[in-house]
Amino acid sequence: MHVPVMLGEALEYLAVRPDGVYLDATAGLGGHTRAIAERLTTGLVIACDRDAESLERARQNTAEVAARIRYHHGSFTDVRRALEAAAVERVDGLLADLGVSRYQLTDPERGFSLMADGPLDMRMDRSGGTTAADLVNFTSEKELADLLFRLGEERKSRQASRAIVRARPIHTTGQLARVVEQAVPRTGRLHPATQVFMALRLAVNGELEQLDGLLAEAPELVARGGRIVVITFMSLEDRRVKRSFQDMARSERAVILTKHVIRPSEEEIGSNPPSRSAKLRAVEMR
Repeated sequence: MHVPVMLGEALEYLAVRPDGVYLDATAGLGGHTRAIAERLTTGLVIACDRDAESLERARQNTAEVAARIRYHHGSFTDVRRALEAAAVERVDGLLADLGVSRYQLTDPERGFSLMADGPLDMRMDRSGGTTAADLVNFTSEKELADLLFRLGEERKSRQASRAIVRARPIHTTGQLARVVEQAVPRTGRLHPATQVFMALRLAVNGELEQLDGLLAEAPELVARGGRIVVITFMSLEDRRVKRSFQDMARSERAVILTKHVIRPSEEEIGSNPPSRSAKLRAVEMR
């Protein structure tokens, strides 16, 4: 079952109005989208996702409120076109939940999970582009080490990269996880390959670049008095959101609503463990 992270907090900071127009830039499986739509009467929510398969599941999960939803397949760089397709100039609120959906994590064929063996893919949009297998098997040892350190903040990136290069060709998630585990054994809650997988996913999908683009364009998409709410799961993302919101505030384009980052409650973490690393920040446009 898909459980949207920090649903109550996201709705609170979006301040959804029954007649408002909202953009869910990361529809995923439709949890946040549905909750917004349920609070609308004459309003509209535009649901975007770059993963066509997830978006189709979102359609199914939101069928009962679909009359108040417009679905759009596309990445963050495509959100303006999504607004144009819905004949909307600006929205009253923008939500972006940057987590990977449960469908992506639990389907071995998608290649996101290190706990279930499957093709080393990791593309959110499987219609084309570089796969994780391409990076793992054809990137130089030094470039791969740099990538793991920069995007995964992996302190033992050189050891991991060296082991990966020596183990080539690597075609499955299980094979990669075992190679990394043997090279950089680690004790604790997280699997030793967690940061390696994170770095590859970010690189394959250009996620940080996509986020930078969305944050730069968001002030032009959200109406005065409207709100931008972003939920992150990694420090690399959160630092970008924090810096962008601070820049908006300094230029008097927005007011920061979350003086301190908002985290999930202990109750939510207990019932939905993947939420434990979530952080929510919000601004209101001037």
